[in-house]
Amino acid sequence: MPDKKRTGNQIRQEYIDFFKDKHHTFVPSSSLVPGGDQTLLFTNAGMVQFKDVFLGIDKRPYSRAANSQKCMRVAGKHNDLDDVGRDNTHHTFFEMLGNWSFGDYYKKEAIAWAWELLTEVWGLPKSRFYATCFEDEKGEIERDDEAAEYWRQQPGFNPSHVLFFGRKDNFWEMAETGPCGPCSEIHFDQGVEYCDKRDDPDHICEVNGSCQRYLELWNLVFIQYNRHDQQTLEPLPFKHVDTGMGFERIVSILQGVDSNYKIDLLEALMDKVQQLTGHNDDQRAENLTPYRVISDHVRAAAFLIADGVVPGNTGRNYVCRMIIRRAARFGSMIGLNEPFMAQVAEVVIEKYGDFYPELKRNHNAILENLNREELRFQRTVESGVAKLDQLLDQLDPRNGRVLPGEQAFDLYATYGLPLEITRDIARERGLDVDETGFINAMEAHRLASGAGETFGEMDDEDVEIYRQILADLQATGELSPEGVIYNPYNQLQVQGPILALIKSGKPVDEVQAGEIVEILLPETCFYVEAGGQVSDTGHIRSTIPSPSQEPESGWKVRINGMRKPAAGVFVHVGEVQSGHPHVGDTAIASVDVQRRVDIMRNHTATHLLHAELHRVLGDHARQAGSLVAPDRLRFDFTHPKALTTEELADIEAGVNDNILNDYPLDIKFKSLQTAIDEGAIALFGEKYDQTVRTITITQPGDQHEQPHAFSYELCGGTHVGETGEIGLFLITSESSVGAGLRRIEAVTGRGAYELVQSRLGTLNESAALMDTKPDQLTEKIKSLTKELADDRKQIANLRRELASTEFERSLENAPMVAGVPVLTAILPGSDADTLRQMTDRFRQYNPSGVIVLGTESSGRPMLVAAITDDLVNRGLHAGELVKAVAEPLGGSGGGRPNLAQAGGKDASKMDEALGLVNGWVEEKLQPQ
Repeated sequence: MPDKKRTGNQIRQEYIDFFKDKHHTFVPSSSLVPGGDQTLLFTNAGMVQFKDVFLGIDKRPYSRAANSQKCMRVAGKHNDLDDVGRDNTHHTFFEMLGNWSFGDYYKKEAIAWAWELLTEVWGLPKSRFYATCFEDEKGEIERDDEAAEYWRQQPGFNPSHVLFFGRKDNFWEMAETGPCGPCSEIHFDQGVEYCDKRDDPDHICEVNGSCQRYLELWNLVFIQYNRHDQQTLEPLPFKHVDTGMGFERIVSILQGVDSNYKIDLLEALMDKVQQLTGHNDDQRAENLTPYRVISDHVRAAAFLIADGVVPGNTGRNYVCRMIIRRAARFGSMIGLNEPFMAQVAEVVIEKYGDFYPELKRNHNAILENLNREELRFQRTVESGVAKLDQLLDQLDPRNGRVLPGEQAFDLYATYGLPLEITRDIARERGLDVDETGFINAMEAHRLASGAGETFGEMDDEDVEIYRQILADLQATGELSPEGVIYNPYNQLQVQGPILALIKSGKPVDEVQAGEIVEILLPETCFYVEAGGQVSDTGHIRSTIPSPSQEPESGWKVRINGMRKPAAGVFVHVGEVQSGHPHVGDTAIASVDVQRRVDIMRNHTATHLLHAELHRVLGDHARQAGSLVAPDRLRFDFTHPKALTTEELADIEAGVNDNILNDYPLDIKFKSLQTAIDEGAIALFGEKYDQTVRTITITQPGDQHEQPHAFSYELCGGTHVGETGEIGLFLITSESSVGAGLRRIEAVTGRGAYELVQSRLGTLNESAALMDTKPDQLTEKIKSLTKELADDRKQIANLRRELASTEFERSLENAPMVAGVPVLTAILPGSDADTLRQMTDRFRQYNPSGVIVLGTESSGRPMLVAAITDDLVNRGLHAGELVKAVAEPLGGSGGGRPNLAQAGGKDASKMDEALGLVNGWVEEKLQPQ
């Protein structure tokens, strides 16, 4: 029964403990950034981290799992943003409670345990529950009578509360093809008082109806089919269970409140907002929408930043920026005009930090990013909203009162006003925004700026062929139940029979020279690309003799990459260089040793770099992507501004100091939870198994200090044994890759040696050209630079003297036009200051007159025009004159009535341009 004293944190733990008692493994929530899945912007359901298990390309050491998963729904078909703040149930961020079975229990247990938890453990009234089951409206898929019958068997369940619905409500599909199956949804009757359509005489309250009375609480998905196409379903060899229950919803029921925002976890955020505004309870109730939006958005932003998503301009970073700015805008509506979100986020961290320790670990980064983004938005929001109001006022009613997408994007690009805020403001005035046009304009801008597309589509690999190969080989005992033995850490060469050859997606018995092939061996020592580290390359060659070969024959395949197309399957991808390999041939697979060692140096260096970034910049500088290749390393990290020269030097020196100290690497396998609890760094967006490989680098203590692990990360990559093997570390560049994201590129080992040799060669050559020694080159350059500056100054003075002499001669020959002297002249080698000085001298010499002087500077033409005051009073304007004269030069200009300047592109048209002056003056001075 409802119990306000039972906290949300207790309810979450009760759920997890219940399923742990049913022999489920507790699996911590994965990141909001889906690891290895480019098809999703954010993790939007509990099953995302188990997606590869359902697809058959991953295996877990457990067959039952339970967790509470962090979710975000702000994009695509799962986008709840519009409804946040308007009702009691919608959120951008939410938690999903779930339990899973991978080929273990099925419908009977899933239904019985759900019923036991809801009614026996939590004591909710049995009469209020309804269960929906699948019945195909097309009559093509069999009705799920099995699930319906199990529901009817539950003690105290009303059999008439089993209802059947069609594909839209009760058939779950991961995609257009792949695993799918019927589902059974559990609905809770909250009571007639929850119906929000009681004033409608034609309304009938019903499950899956249009009112709020029946709350969808828990969805039990039974994955039993594999869809090949729209017409073809085949039963899966192993059936799975995937359930999801809205955490906030069940807490609201158990605490007896009529809104998700009244549960203790969110009410604490609302209370903090009320404290900041100073509102009384009536004022809070009058402003419920801003309170809800702020509470929801600050919670979402805190979790995003904790997972490494910082405010920015594209993709996930745009969403983070958008929800912060949207919360700030709603804050301003209730008088919160100074940065306030960090104070609300403190409550998020306090309430959620014990179960989600990443919030506590990234406490400072969360508060700093919120403060920084609020301040950045405050600088432009007023002008942005004012411009939007102006554009909305100008909308033509005949065009549907919709703001064009291009204008909405310009508001974002110029004023930082996200589409969602523009849309909010427009709808408050009964207007709307062309969202498609906004997206198109943003994409065009991104591509034009060289940023590329934000998210690509992941290839939908057909894994069936590899799963079948694996199953066949396991059935004959040629492969273990776990599949191919994968160990890239302890050896660089393995030997064994070729178990399969795959060409163009099909198994073959042999391949010929020049053909591209995938080779499956019982084991491999080749690293498969992961965690930013590229795959190994190498060779696979025959051994002599072998069953299918003559003693003098042999074959060789150049391996250019590796793939893991299905769980337990690792294939070597390469080109046959000679001979014709057969299935069954004994082969030797050898990794390119020098390339592997270069990669190992660079990978360990990224760990040292990460540690130094923390030391120099702070813990907020977290890895946000990397590339570990044989020739270089690239390391992206979160930081709001460019690094100074001093910071870069400090970081580089720190890495090299740790290399020279030759610290050993301690590599161990541990449970994921143990490693996280010990403080190991887990990278957002990476997928981790329950057993993880940890890399620790420790500074040994002396007689006064204990040993200190300054680098402790989860990592499946290959590494050197001691840091001294890296050799030398040199930073080659530091740049921006987006708002709040920086990138360092560096080289180590042989790459660093080659760079040093190249730079020393350049230094020696430059010193020889300067006729000095390398260690004296700087002083020599300073001396020559000073001499050059003095010479340039002297040349400029000489040019001014020459121009002055030339100008004096021109003064004596100024022609009269319409009764006034008009002087035009080209003064080579002059600058703008010189030309202006000459016009001053002309006006001193001529109380009435017009002068236009031209020159060429850095290959581009320049004009200066001056008109005496008496002619200005007669309507002449130097700005208009210089603008007209500059047209043949391909330029324009302007200025004051008595002095103006212009530039252009084509200096060869200077004579033509100056030839227009007399005609312009004559036309302007003609009697009216």
